[in-house]
Amino acid sequence: MPSTPYGSFTRRALVGLALAAAASPAVAQSRPRVVTILGDSITAGYGLPSRDALPARLEVQLKTLVPGVRVRGAGVSGDTTAGGLARVDFSVQPDTSLCIVALGGNDLLQGLDPQQTRANLDRILARLKARRIPVLLVGLTPPNAIGRSYARDFAAVYAGLARKHGVPLYPNLLDGVRGVPRLNQRDGIHPNAAGVNVIVGKLAPVAARALR
Repeated sequence: MPSTPYGSFTRRALVGLALAAAASPAVAQSRPRVVTILGDSITAGYGLPSRDALPARLEVQLKTLVPGVRVRGAGVSGDTTAGGLARVDFSVQPDTSLCIVALGGNDLLQGLDPQQTRANLDRILARLKARRIPVLLVGLTPPNAIGRSYARDFAAVYAGLARKHGVPLYPNLLDGVRGVPRLNQRDGIHPNAAGVNVIVGKLAPVAARALR
């Protein structure tokens, strides 16, 4: 059947409506909000199946607080803050709605100068800010056994940078887990599945507030 002007108009109208729907805020909001975790072996899930690793467990917990969220793990075992700085531009992809920066554990284990740790994290935060990617900074509270002065200087790095860059701070990734044998793997450093659940239970509400 030959087309009529009315039929052509109808087809054009339908195409226009489809394009408008694709560009509407409701459709845009249906896209998942991505949380990227830039970290080391703890956030990479060292020694754990992927379903029990921190990114997977955090996604499950966050979805109860922020529907449609997706967590992308960008943890590399053994990474120091220098390693995170070297890869931040490609590890944190442009679709990231929130970057959780959880680095410094290996700096601590290697006894690196806290000022160098600070400088590296400072540059990571500055690069993410330049890309307009919101950040949740996650710190570590060192045990006094490594030296009270060093522990104090190291812990101060995170609070100082959170103030400088105006980002929220979760002070201690291993809060409630460090030093509790039943929550850690045999090495006493990396959390087991139960330990990850403790971390996620404390971290998820903070991440949800930052994401909102």
